[in-house]
Amino acid sequence: MFTNMQNGTAEDWAVIGAAHQEHFSKTPAHLMDMLRSLEQVSVGFACDQLQHSLMTGTLARRDGGSDEEVAIALLHDVGKAVNIPNHGAIGAELMRPYVSEDAYHAIYNHQHFQGKYYYEFAGANPNMRDNYKDETWYDLAVKLVDRWDAPAFDPEFEVDPLESFEPLLQTLFAQPARIL
Repeated sequence: MFTNMQNGTAEDWAVIGAAHQEHFSKTPAHLMDMLRSLEQVSVGFACDQLQHSLMTGTLARRDGGSDEEVAIALLHDVGKAVNIPNHGAIGAELMRPYVSEDAYHAIYNHQHFQGKYYYEFAGANPNMRDNYKDETWYDLAVKLVDRWDAPAFDPEFEVDPLESFEPLLQTLFAQPARIL
């Protein structure tokens, strides 16, 4: 095995690639742990971010969303387990190797779509989502935010349990990851 990349051989990279694939299988468990950690994050909302994520995923599921849509609804705020200001970018990058480009962009930019409801109170343009109206992912982002995310702050809402989403995450994240 090499000690610097410049000396790597095809055989070295085959071993490394196999080890990476083995590690990728742990992604659903890591995401479940990240979601669980959101129970400790309320950041001023009526419910904690785990309840919010479960409600968003539950709403997408009950609305007949595709597996990918349910997954991105559930995971759209998972980046808050790391950092709140750029949580959309963090979550989008975590999911990028496994979801469509449209789903990636919807997650990445969902905060600008939420801005319709609060940007004016923060001194920003509440119509920022209009900047993306010609993008292929615009309708998905509108659906994610307006139908599932924005209405998902009720602490009394009966959510589907986190464990009920685990098979979906295991299936979605069992796909070969796109590395490049």
